[in-house]
Amino acid sequence: MDKLVVEGGGRLEGEVAVAGSKNAVLPVLAAALLTRERLRVANAPDLVDVSSMVGVLRDLGCEAGRGGDGVLEVEAPDQPSQRTDWKLVARMRASFCVLGPLVARTGRAEVSLPGGCALGGFRPIDIHRKGLEALGADVRIEGGYVIAEAPPGGLRGTEMYLGTAFGSSVTGTANVMMAATLAQGRTVIQGASCEPEVVDLGHCLVAMGARIGGLGSPRVEIEGVDELGGADWTVIPDRIEAGTYVIAGAMTGGRVRVEGCRPDHLTTVLERLREARIPHEVGADWIETQAWEPRAAGERPGATDITTHPFPGFPTDLQAQWMALMTMAEGRSIITERVYPERFMHMAELARLGADVRREGALALVCGTPRLSGAHVTASDLRASAALVLAGLVAEGETHIHRVYHIDRGYERIEERLRSLGATIRRERDE
Repeated sequence: MDKLVVEGGGRLEGEVAVAGSKNAVLPVLAAALLTRERLRVANAPDLVDVSSMVGVLRDLGCEAGRGGDGVLEVEAPDQPSQRTDWKLVARMRASFCVLGPLVARTGRAEVSLPGGCALGGFRPIDIHRKGLEALGADVRIEGGYVIAEAPPGGLRGTEMYLGTAFGSSVTGTANVMMAATLAQGRTVIQGASCEPEVVDLGHCLVAMGARIGGLGSPRVEIEGVDELGGADWTVIPDRIEAGTYVIAGAMTGGRVRVEGCRPDHLTTVLERLREARIPHEVGADWIETQAWEPRAAGERPGATDITTHPFPGFPTDLQAQWMALMTMAEGRSIITERVYPERFMHMAELARLGADVRREGALALVCGTPRLSGAHVTASDLRASAALVLAGLVAEGETHIHRVYHIDRGYERIEERLRSLGATIRRERDE
């Protein structure tokens, strides 16, 4: 097991290119199960989660791997296996996205209940089950596996509502949308996820021959087809990675240009940066923080409240990073988590660095402090890991971040890329 050691106090400067979206590429790879032809996926990041999904697909009988040009290629057999290895699916929640394609293509799927980051609460598969049952599948849980069986003649299109008390379900929408592409007739999903990653998956499915309308809206319509074909697809940039590096530049007061991103995917975040008085500029495919003195008297960031919501609201996957920024702010900010109300496991570790943070239900109260000091902290999940790295960049002395295997799931060589911006950060074996 590794740890990251960060020496704070330096200012980041330079350019960093955003990798492909982790949350987009995983369901896109699962979509390869819908066809016998080859799916080629460009801009696929080199992440532990991507390797895990490739492992799941290989276990199901697919040929999967990177070509000489770095493009990920997946080709499913005529008869994919219908049962996943629970050890593979337990590594990450997104691997559950093979359920919909498998039952649509083969008539049966047996997929282990998913694992992934512990976000402070159990994340049920109710929406996946509800959507597939609406398409006519018999869905049950036996021995830790979700078993879905299509009715005689295959899945049938229908109208359904997939919203939840906390908004739309990203993986639920993805699973049902993929299954509906091969269902008979027309499917209408009300309460569909509008996240850019779901839209990207939908466009990939259209490139494979699916008939889908309404992508990016809460109402998605799918007209089932008899079969899908292969395609060449380029995954969108990772908006969460882009936001993380923008916040890193803001916290250290440096000029950091985040290139190859989609600013329109971060509109709410950019608005909050303006509200926090953080100088930055935006181009067609870049965001650049400007040089300033975030620790100087009268120059600290302004305390800025956020509430997480599904897109286009503030992303829950940037909540922890924003909290790290607000530990430096002038005044008190309120962070409200509406997507995963228990997602505050990073607060205790930020407090170990000297942050003044307190939780009240689904709210976090953050009182900005003039300084943080380095300490040993433990990462609880992927985005918490990133928040602790950001806090370490501005803390006095060294910060040792343990259990950083989480961060390798969603950030490609983060220590190398931060070093290219001038950070003092190294990876060590954690004894």
